[in-house]
Amino acid sequence: MYKKKFEAFDKKIYLASPTMHGEEMQYIKEAFDTNWLSTVGENVNEVERICAEKAEVKNAVALSCGTAAIHLCVKFAGERLYGKPAIGHGALEGKRVFCTDMTFDATVNPVVYEGGIPVFIDTDRESWNMDPNALEKAFEKYPDVKLVVFAHLYGFPGKIDVISDICKKHGALLIEDAAESMGASYKGKQTGSFGDYGAVSFNGNKIITGSTGGCLLTDDKEVADKARKWSTQAREKAPWYQHEEVGYNYRMSNVVAGIIRGQYLHLEEHIAQKKAIYERYKEALKDLPIQMIPFDEKICSPNYWLSALVIDKDAMCKQVRSDNEALYIAEEGKTCPTEILEAISSVNAEGRPIWKPMHMQPMYRMNDFITVDGSGRARTNAYIEGGVEDIGEDIFNRGLCLPSDNKMTTEVQDRIIEVIRACFE
Repeated sequence: MYKKKFEAFDKKIYLASPTMHGEEMQYIKEAFDTNWLSTVGENVNEVERICAEKAEVKNAVALSCGTAAIHLCVKFAGERLYGKPAIGHGALEGKRVFCTDMTFDATVNPVVYEGGIPVFIDTDRESWNMDPNALEKAFEKYPDVKLVVFAHLYGFPGKIDVISDICKKHGALLIEDAAESMGASYKGKQTGSFGDYGAVSFNGNKIITGSTGGCLLTDDKEVADKARKWSTQAREKAPWYQHEEVGYNYRMSNVVAGIIRGQYLHLEEHIAQKKAIYERYKEALKDLPIQMIPFDEKICSPNYWLSALVIDKDAMCKQVRSDNEALYIAEEGKTCPTEILEAISSVNAEGRPIWKPMHMQPMYRMNDFITVDGSGRARTNAYIEGGVEDIGEDIFNRGLCLPSDNKMTTEVQDRIIEVIRACFE
């Protein structure tokens, strides 16, 4: 058990929850008043316009969720690379795809929807995102791969310009998952605009939300128009329901779009609030043996969606995790993510472990995993093989996400900081 008791908050402090302002209801009412409640209407049109403008791309397609956006990106890429598949087969059938390793599985699952085989690329310690050096090694091992799926972690951009250059060098397409990084920029350019295709999310815990929803991002109008067709069951222009290819029920509703339309008015405000939370944590914890999620202030402008930290190795107490449980042994002057998360939970607040890397997930353990020295191997156990440092696993073992709700008061955050500090006593 953690070492010190603190008074719990009367009201739960969430990791990240929706923050409504009022304008959202105005646009929802507009949908009701005009009776446009389905997948067409002014709110949908405006979300697409605003999203494209904010993301610095020419076209955005409003969809039911971020995963749907990634799926259509993957489908487009597969058909562009390998041609239209036969009915019942995915566009990437049997083809390897290089994927971010430390991410939520929604980044990767659409590759499998289309019959692809994910190959996971290890993490860069400087950014906690895909390591460009490991990606280069992956192309050495699999020179025939023509698609890379890259995700920006927790709103902190990765080295996307280098990743993009590597993809171009090898003739590969790049899908950019900016679900967590809406509003973040790298070298002055918005995340989501670097790839051949991109995706953002309006899930309930994102920087702005529609409760659900997402957008596909592209500079290609033909792609955008095809995405709209695919997302409405691929209906052909005919007097009856005519279908010549597989479609999906992926279009965003005009009601959800109304919420998002009102939320977009507050994107920059939410980013400023998240930044203040990150900076308070960083300042208050600077004398502890921890490191906050890193980024280069000269070239990165994060959206600070989630504040995360990693504990120094020599400050870690003993911790062991199975696929479903975690145990630790408390030790004076040391702690671990499990203890800190337990302590945060004890005061009615919510933290979260770092994303468990995909190559450690039960469903993907036998997929290839490319480390920084290019040592591709099947993942069959939880040990680092051959002395190769597995960066993603190391960050997962020593890292955690802190309560990052933008409605947290300074007083609430101060108590959470006290709880964290007590774990090191």
